[in-house]
Amino acid sequence: MFSGIIEHLGTVTAARRGDRSLHVAVATGIGDLSMGESIAVNGVCLTVTAYDAAGNASFFISSETLERTSLGRLAEGSRVNLERAVTPATRLSGHIVQGHVDGTARLLSVEDAGESRRIVFGIPAALRRYLVEKGSITLDGISLTLNEIGEVGTGAGGAEEFPVALMIIPHTWTHTTLGTLSPGDGVNVEVDVIAKYVETLCQYR
Repeated sequence: MFSGIIEHLGTVTAARRGDRSLHVAVATGIGDLSMGESIAVNGVCLTVTAYDAAGNASFFISSETLERTSLGRLAEGSRVNLERAVTPATRLSGHIVQGHVDGTARLLSVEDAGESRRIVFGIPAALRRYLVEKGSITLDGISLTLNEIGEVGTGAGGAEEFPVALMIIPHTWTHTTLGTLSPGDGVNVEVDVIAKYVETLCQYR
């Protein structure tokens, strides 16, 4: 389990494609990794399959993960958001994040808002029922607050998506990969798991 608070920015040092899979090596900057440890890489829970004392780690990305996330575009030199799993003593500064991606969104626009940035993403229409204004969403592993939520069909993607707007403070802009994105780039989306549990409880009560 994670909290959506990015701890490190890593760099992909190698990306080797297999038969419907991807092996990536990442310079994490984390010096005390362990075999089998779970790390959220751009919001996707991955398992450390090899590591060294310098903090270089390897991950295997399966076909299922490639189909459901944006990790397939990783290449040598790509920057990635990294978060280690929380401990019972960790402050939950973000929200409960599983690292189980629900879909991908695309960046629509970025505009300056004083020292902050207002960014707008197009989110898959099927996820609209899980989002509320001032609620939480995870984009590429970053716990963020939803400032505005549009209706399905009101964005550039038509009936397939809806727009959401978020205000990004300078720290988040410079300490995550958000500042490297361009309009049209894809990000991984995880909605608040509590909303999904509530939906299921209401259906089967």
